[in-house]
Amino acid sequence: MNDSSPVRPAPVLDVWCELQCSDCRSALDDLRALRARYGDRLELRLRHFPLEKHKHAFAAAQAAEEAMAQGQGWPYVEAVLARVDELDRAGEPFLVEVARELGLDAEEFDTALIDGRHILIVDADQAEGKAIGVTGTPTYVIDGRRLDGGKSQEGLRERIEEIADRLLAEQE
Repeated sequence: MNDSSPVRPAPVLDVWCELQCSDCRSALDDLRALRARYGDRLELRLRHFPLEKHKHAFAAAQAAEEAMAQGQGWPYVEAVLARVDELDRAGEPFLVEVARELGLDAEEFDTALIDGRHILIVDADQAEGKAIGVTGTPTYVIDGRRLDGGKSQEGLRERIEEIADRLLAEQE
């Protein structure tokens, strides 16, 4: 018997974030809860929106992309966000040190930050964010709805869950 029903991709939650942002650090608990609740039924996609007021945010976004390339994107993002104050003080050497601590190829991180191999990804994310009205971080986009967590994260996870539950129910 042949099942001809198409496999639908998981709904996507774009997480516009910057790794030097204390509000993004505060949002980690919500992101962990969403991952625990939905697993691979909801794709959490990191989108970069480095803010000009944070000196090391652009380099941190590039480093996160290198971590993605090495298969440890979210663990790296969480490790950097958990220590935002150290990033503020130490800058790029801190980004390489976190990679080393996670068992990633730290020399490759250092090279990636020098050769800029991930700049286009970061630039494209930032440009798209500006185009859709992202002004701060964290900002979430799910099902075409932009939810801004830069001022307050109160109730955002619940709103995301409502939308994700509806999208998943529609797929059944």
